[in-house]
Amino acid sequence: MTLTAAWVDDPFVDAVVSGRGPLWLRRADGGRIPLDIERWCGPAAGADHGLLRRCAGLAEPVLDLGCGPGRLVTALLALGVPALGVDLTGAAVERTRGLGGVAICRSVFDRLPAEGRWGAALLADGNLGIGGDPAALLRRCAELLAPGGLLLVEVEAGELDERVLVRVEGPDGRCGPEFAWARLGADAAVRHARRSGLAEADRWTALGRRFVALRKTAGPHRI
Repeated sequence: MTLTAAWVDDPFVDAVVSGRGPLWLRRADGGRIPLDIERWCGPAAGADHGLLRRCAGLAEPVLDLGCGPGRLVTALLALGVPALGVDLTGAAVERTRGLGGVAICRSVFDRLPAEGRWGAALLADGNLGIGGDPAALLRRCAELLAPGGLLLVEVEAGELDERVLVRVEGPDGRCGPEFAWARLGADAAVRHARRSGLAEADRWTALGRRFVALRKTAGPHRI
């Protein structure tokens, strides 16, 4: 699957370098989805700790897909958990490495190290939307995980299940290229995951953020 140049040459790069927003996803219908760039560029905090605890409890290497500026990768390493960040944006990868984290500049759909052997993977901060095709993304995540591996996914509130065309928009109104994105609530995420051989293991809410844990099962279910 080929992804566009979005997140590579757009206002997201400027925000990652500066560590400041505001920043939005501008929808084709004119609406805007805020991006919490300052939280992403800060240290792991608040609801992040639920993700970190679950990863630390597995004692397995963790793959952070769409790692952004690297707060979760570096927090996991500080806990003694081996972690690798993956992101398309060179500035995000550089920032992660500058914090002492390990990251590579690739798409989740590119060839990645240790495919099929990761104990856990993260799709935090809306990254279930990557590529605008959650079914394809979840299938890919299942390929990356070891049998019994855990995928920790941040989801939207309510019954949301939408595909949208968006652009990253900065505070000066400048926008990057258009690309496809997806937004899913917990039930929709679990429904798509089941078809990829990922079964719901847990779901929780913390400080207004919502998460689902999905475990890799023996194989996909055709529903």
